[in-house]
Amino acid sequence: MKKMLSLSMIILLFMVTSTAGQAATEGQLNTKLNQLLSASAELQGGIVGISVRNAADGHLIYQHLGDIRLRPASNMKLLTAAAALNVLGEAHTFPTEVYRDGPVKSKILRGDLYLKGKGDPTLMESDFNKMAEKLQKQGIKQVNGNLVGDDTWYDGIRYSLDLPWSDEMAYYGAQISALTASPTTDYDAGAMEMEIRPGTKPGDKVTVDMTPKTNYVKVMNRAETVNKKGKKKLTIEREHAKNTIIIGGTVPLGSKPIKEWIAVWDPTRYALTLFKQSLAEHGIEIRGKIKTGRVPDSSVLLLSHQSMPLSELLVPFMKLSNNTHAEILIKEMGKVAKGEGSWEKGIEVLKEELVKFGVDPATMVIRDGSGVSHVDLIPANQISQLLFSVQSAKWFPAYLNALPVAGDHDKMVGGTLRSRMRTADVLGRVKAKTGTISTVRSLSGYVTTANGQTVVFSILLNNLLDDEKKNYIEDQIVRMIAE
Repeated sequence: MKKMLSLSMIILLFMVTSTAGQAATEGQLNTKLNQLLSASAELQGGIVGISVRNAADGHLIYQHLGDIRLRPASNMKLLTAAAALNVLGEAHTFPTEVYRDGPVKSKILRGDLYLKGKGDPTLMESDFNKMAEKLQKQGIKQVNGNLVGDDTWYDGIRYSLDLPWSDEMAYYGAQISALTASPTTDYDAGAMEMEIRPGTKPGDKVTVDMTPKTNYVKVMNRAETVNKKGKKKLTIEREHAKNTIIIGGTVPLGSKPIKEWIAVWDPTRYALTLFKQSLAEHGIEIRGKIKTGRVPDSSVLLLSHQSMPLSELLVPFMKLSNNTHAEILIKEMGKVAKGEGSWEKGIEVLKEELVKFGVDPATMVIRDGSGVSHVDLIPANQISQLLFSVQSAKWFPAYLNALPVAGDHDKMVGGTLRSRMRTADVLGRVKAKTGTISTVRSLSGYVTTANGQTVVFSILLNNLLDDEKKNYIEDQIVRMIAE
């Protein structure tokens, strides 16, 4: 007579079998990844940090130099976004306020008009138009005084500590101000968009369109149209500490429009200039000058414009890897939590928040919120720990929604992963943050495996040769995890 197995014995047998199966699967992954790392010529001479965890319990499935500090590039934004959601909350908005410091008589403001910024990186020309329309409806047609911009919500330091001088002109290196403006719904705060087209015949100057249209920037157009077989060789430079943009080179006849985004010098005055233009378009004349200063305590609030909530701002921030958003969030955390909108105080808050997720700031070097610094250093195991822990936060759905989705063509879904990992095995199954600075590639996030399991991963590639920074190495690692 055969003996029946007890329920406890069946459960024990199942657990042993499952554990053995899991160990075998992990062993296979370890073997494949180790073989890839040793066989990849592109990685020779570089440093690779990899950390892979079970998303259900945080168990480390695989690591390679997981505790070695490496430059994270824009994977730094994963830390900034988590801390900002925890400190500020999903519903946090950035107001922009308009004040007057004199009486309004016969539709004339006998005093100054103030525009006070509180960090909104999404202000566009259309928003200034809305504010101007509201002032028009309040009966103001003339301001006898000045138009004054107040950007004192944050400190006056415009660049993070290690921003390269060569990035000063780039939109991703734009100055950080509490009062700024964006050209489009990508919300590249402190920058403007230029669209350059060839002329109608060889020898013509190229045509240049700016968004927004403003006289704040002066364009010196020296670029010419050449025949269809000519070379496209365009140069765009902004003079240091000025808003003069010099365009040179050649563009072949019939070429598609070329778009470039250029950071402006002094985003506070940029925003003021756009606001003044909007006021003029709505019949409101500023008799005085554009200036910067602080709103007097005795001033009267005329209106307040609110930004989108943080949960929505996270989408362009993370999908498009927006550096200015990251640094603004750092300063905003410092302002809200410690009363000072600075990198120093904001990074203090960031480190305090990381501890709540089981992450150890003592293992890191943090110099900014965006990862543009080559001094930032974070171990891959710390990033994967963060990604595991935030799953239990109430705001996690907004965080996850903000990550780029592999292979999705929609810019605001696929983001920086929209043209990567488009094969059936990983299409739509990878949600991760990309990172790129010179000699560095990074990718960290979540992948759904073939059997439906969610896995957390962090890949940091450092000390690469510039001509060997290949996305396919990261993508190949993710594919192996997905199997």
